Amino acid sequence: MKKLLALAAGLLLMSCEVGTVQTGAAGKMDTIKNNDIALREFLQAMPKGGDLHNHLFGAVYAESWLKWAEEDGMCIDKSALAIRFPNFDGSGCGDLPTAKAALAGDQVLRNELIDKFSLRDYVPNTGWSAHDQFFATFGVMGAMPTRFGDMVAETSNLAGEQNVTYLELLHTMELFETILPMMFAENIQMTGDAAVDYKTLMDSKFGAELPNMVARAITDIDKAEARRNELLSCGTDAAKPGCKVIVRYLNQPVRTLPSSAVYAHQIFGWELMKQDSRFVGTNLVAPEDDFIALRDYDEHMAQIDYLYKNLGPRNVSLHAGELWLGLVHPDELRDHINKAVHIGHSKRIGHGTDIVFETGYKDLLKYMADNEIMVEINLTSSDALLGINGSAHPYSVYKNAGVPISFSTDDEGVARIDLTHEYMRAVQELGVSYSELKTYTYNGLKYAFVDDETKAAMIKDLDARFIAFEKNY
Repeated sequence: MKKLLALAAGLLLMSCEVGTVQTGAAGKMDTIKNNDIALREFLQAMPKGGDLHNHLFGAVYAESWLKWAEEDGMCIDKSALAIRFPNFDGSGCGDLPTAKAALAGDQVLRNELIDKFSLRDYVPNTGWSAHDQFFATFGVMGAMPTRFGDMVAETSNLAGEQNVTYLELLHTMELFETILPMMFAENIQMTGDAAVDYKTLMDSKFGAELPNMVARAITDIDKAEARRNELLSCGTDAAKPGCKVIVRYLNQPVRTLPSSAVYAHQIFGWELMKQDSRFVGTNLVAPEDDFIALRDYDEHMAQIDYLYKNLGPRNVSLHAGELWLGLVHPDELRDHINKAVHIGHSKRIGHGTDIVFETGYKDLLKYMADNEIMVEINLTSSDALLGINGSAHPYSVYKNAGVPISFSTDDEGVARIDLTHEYMRAVQELGVSYSELKTYTYNGLKYAFVDDETKAAMIKDLDARFIAFEKNY
């Protein structure tokens, strides 16, 4: 009995100490929340769970694209302010200057390119919104395929510098090199019947090439991760912070392409997830308000539904409800999140900003809360692309309904931000408390698409880092 009492007393003391420590950290954050520098210092040091909504291509900063372009003999189109690939016939850049020649001593051009590749210094003007500027960046940036590992290294090290545990990087593989040319060459047409269209695709050259595509993708991931480890000196005494960050990948079909290409890329992703545990999910990308994306939305959901039911369940996280009144016709605001959840089998929703416009949104919120369907909130992205910030953001709607929440970066390189910046916005603009922020950062691991063993190890490590962090206060 004495031993039991002693144990109980020890556990109670430990609980009190942990509670006191957390209260101290919460009090510290509350006193500095309006001091940008002090808050930045505090939140940058704060342990963080996962960044679950991070597009690899958009995570890279403009300066890196230019550096790689100079080193790899890429070309610069000065009129379009774009990086271009050299001619495939070996004639170099033709009439265009090489990046090295164009950028040599030309700080004005360098600044213009950085602004073109990002939202830096962007000022809205008639006929060209931040939404337009954001999505236009993806057509002017570029790098050799061999830079895949460099991109992963940069993104994971930026996360490591901020004490982030885990990254899920959305990345497109095999689409533009193989799938899209094949769809155009064969002129494959979809009927809208997911079962019929699946058979059509699998009976085509795409079906025959699928095993080779998956094998190439796995090889490319192997090379990229080896390159990342090399660049970050992982496994050595000089290892950089990014080495500690666990990285997984999501397949990302482009929803603005022909339906056959979208479906083929989903099928490819489904098979890739089956064969390689580093690919843990799928997510449709590109502007949800695009004409094709809107027109084919139901067809895309049906495609995912068919694969999920017939090829086996996979993890799905969908951009849904990344819309707002005025951007699209009001009818387009009524059901995208509902369909993503109920037809697309989405376990997480990216953005979800138009939730209150959805028909029966209170029932939808309850369903999301009951089934632990998390919403990935990207504050800077929602502000820049949709003009949604402060009390206009539906954060409180999700919070009050008990829907799980996690903050993420979306495209940190294009937006010129990091995850700490998003945490600062959450605290200063939404009034998120320390305990709430801590819950949300744990959600970045709890709702990660990883196996249970990896997830448990990450959470255990985060527990230990929070205890050490909070002892400072």
